[in-house]
Amino acid sequence: MTDATNSKAKNRPVYRNIHVTEIISYRLPPAGIVSILHRISGLLMFLLLPFIIWMFDTSVSSEISYESFTNAFVAGIGFVPAWFVKLTVLGLIWGYLHHFIAGVRHLWMDATHSVSKEQGHSSAVITLALSVLLTLLLGAKLFGLY
Repeated sequence: MTDATNSKAKNRPVYRNIHVTEIISYRLPPAGIVSILHRISGLLMFLLLPFIIWMFDTSVSSEISYESFTNAFVAGIGFVPAWFVKLTVLGLIWGYLHHFIAGVRHLWMDATHSVSKEQGHSSAVITLALSVLLTLLLGAKLFGLY
């Protein structure tokens, strides 16, 4: 190519890897945010699996154990205060809802072969909105607002 052709060519953006210090200012698209949160929610549910198993076992073993289960949300568990137990359960609620809704989003995209930029953006925004809205509703119930 000649210099005249290079000067007339449209300037294209240069893509490069971002540095760790640039992560805060980097604008990630909604689909990228959903993808990262999908991984975080899966990790959260995996790490809290012993707590989930304890909650299930305590809630279904007997009437006495069910009382201790419900008491954990009022008085706490040992040295752990009740507000922290509720906050942990709220995190689990968000993790499950987000992971489930994002999984349904991926299944929908796989089943319909709809992988356009616009559909990815809109389905990611719907995923984020639904998971946050449902978490707020269930969190309000958990903290006794209704």
